[in-house]
Amino acid sequence: MVERTTRERSTIRRWWSMRVVGGVDYEAVLAQIAQDSGWSGRYAFLIVISAAISLLGLLMPSVAVLIGAMLLSPLMMPIIGLGFGIATFDTREIRRAATALLAGAAIAVLLSSVFVTLSPVQTITSEIAGRTRPTLLDLLVALLSAVAGAYALIRGRGNTVVGVAIAIALMPPLAVVGFGIATANWTVFSGALLLFLTNAVTIALTAAIVARVYGFGRHLSHQHTGWQLILFCGALGALSVPLGAALRQIAFESVAQRQARETIRARFPDTSRLGQLDIDYAARPIRIRAVVFTPHLEPQADRLLAADLRQRLGRPIDLHVDQLRVSLEDNGAETAQIARASQSSGPSDLDRQQRAVADLALIAGIAPGAVAVDAGQRRLSATAAVLPGLGLAGYHALEMRAAGALPQWSVLLAPPAGVPLPAIRFVQGVLNGDGLDAAAWGSDRMQRAVRVAGGTAAQRRAVADAIVSRGGRAEVGTGGGAIRLEWTPSLPPATAN
Repeated sequence: MVERTTRERSTIRRWWSMRVVGGVDYEAVLAQIAQDSGWSGRYAFLIVISAAISLLGLLMPSVAVLIGAMLLSPLMMPIIGLGFGIATFDTREIRRAATALLAGAAIAVLLSSVFVTLSPVQTITSEIAGRTRPTLLDLLVALLSAVAGAYALIRGRGNTVVGVAIAIALMPPLAVVGFGIATANWTVFSGALLLFLTNAVTIALTAAIVARVYGFGRHLSHQHTGWQLILFCGALGALSVPLGAALRQIAFESVAQRQARETIRARFPDTSRLGQLDIDYAARPIRIRAVVFTPHLEPQADRLLAADLRQRLGRPIDLHVDQLRVSLEDNGAETAQIARASQSSGPSDLDRQQRAVADLALIAGIAPGAVAVDAGQRRLSATAAVLPGLGLAGYHALEMRAAGALPQWSVLLAPPAGVPLPAIRFVQGVLNGDGLDAAAWGSDRMQRAVRVAGGTAAQRRAVADAIVSRGGRAEVGTGGGAIRLEWTPSLPPATAN
């Protein structure tokens, strides 16, 4: 039995070394990381620009502006470089990457602090508040994104790192740290700093683990590997303590808000209206203040409601409800007046449309006049500007970000002409799905077909069918050389030839 287990493990190791690790160009990967992870004038310039754009997006607030800062992602490569340095125990690379990361973070925080100090706008916006309460979910996002980023670098798909940087957003938390220092708001400062440290530490250590899995640092002993695992588990465990507590608190506040509304409404007649509800969760006991418009006053409402919520939430409650007596007719008139006031004070449809067009134009890097608007179908269409180094997967990520920022609109963001198609590979005769989704999406958005060339006839057919099944358009080209994708000059039928 022992010999059989040993043989199985040996077989698995050989398969992994030959089929997965064997195709990795270690020297090229390490050369790219060494080139991009250290300090340089270009890196410092991008830090300044990204920090400034992030701070403007936070103060406005504007998700579209923040996306522009995320696209620059200057801090991503030093963090990944730090992870690969840990994976290979390369002290020189660790020093280079750590120095670039710390210097870049310090510049971003200092610049943000000075900017906020001089700015007349020092209000905590929704975008700032959203980066002051990190939870375990943020750690999970950073971990999964780091796996994707490290895999992309190892497999030669560097464009994916741009999408990963958009998902993680490293620079905005540093800008919020600077905001907290400038306004002496240590709650904002500590929350944003914890979010940045969560992202940076998780990305670096996860990248180190992925690098080790793919054979980097093979010269290290089992003892070194053990210390790396201890560092990974210890750091993530230490971060999980405050992040888990924050997640539990947010979950409790959500439940408490819902329970308070339901309990107060149930105590008064159906014709009553809850006008205001304020809950101070930091107070001990929890302080709840509400205003209710009701045709009948309830003299024991405070005591009964406090007892009911105390039993439901399991926490001491200090509750007071201001009851304003109104007749049924007054209540109806008041409701109509409030509705009219809300309608007149809110932005018009044209204002909302112009704001949506401006946001999409900013994300796509184009002028607002280049955005096509179909108001009836609530659809915005545009072709993105050329962003150096960004492939189809990156433009697809831009469209998804734009759609998330504009939930009331259907967003169609086409990539610019000439964007290269992704590489397609067959591993042991099996089609690797990487790149097919991006190729199909690009074909649909650009209304152009993809010609599949090279390889065998069966391989060309398999790739074309896979693109069509994903919503794209494809045709089978001629053989010769490695399998590859090419743009066709015109639009063929929607099925593979």
